[in-house]
Amino acid sequence: MTAVRQPPRRHLDEQLIGAVIPTPLPRPAPPPAPMPELPPPLPAAREPVDDIVFDAARPDADGRVAARALLRALGWPSGHRLHIDVTDGLLLITSAPDGTHAVGARGALPLPVAARQMCGITSQQVVLLAAVPARDLLVVHSSNTITRLLADLHAAVLGGPYDAG
Repeated sequence: MTAVRQPPRRHLDEQLIGAVIPTPLPRPAPPPAPMPELPPPLPAAREPVDDIVFDAARPDADGRVAARALLRALGWPSGHRLHIDVTDGLLLITSAPDGTHAVGARGALPLPVAARQMCGITSQQVVLLAAVPARDLLVVHSSNTITRLLADLHAAVLGGPYDAG
């Protein structure tokens, strides 16, 4: 059986017909969109915060956090004796010559298990550390406290409670 060969089909090139396309009418440029109104400035802080140094850390399984930069800002060397107290869900750490805790050899800050439990701090949960050198004080904030404070701030700024749904 022999195959019959078909002649190649000619493809017609498509072309626009000038008479069908209307000429665009001249139009003035649209006016610029109005600029959004800026939000009111945030109220001034109650106290200057220039003298506070912040850091974030995760306690290890033994409850120690690395805080070398904050310890340098406070002037607390390795072996420096500390007193640790819990107030309103915060850990307050101060210098104390007779303190029962000490800065670790590698710049680790001990967070006692009882104090962590009272503040709701678990291992591997991020904590915010705030050093106030003028008061010889280091404050440890749990992530629950930071979340609550930020939710309150966001509600105040956005005009209502935050709803994740």
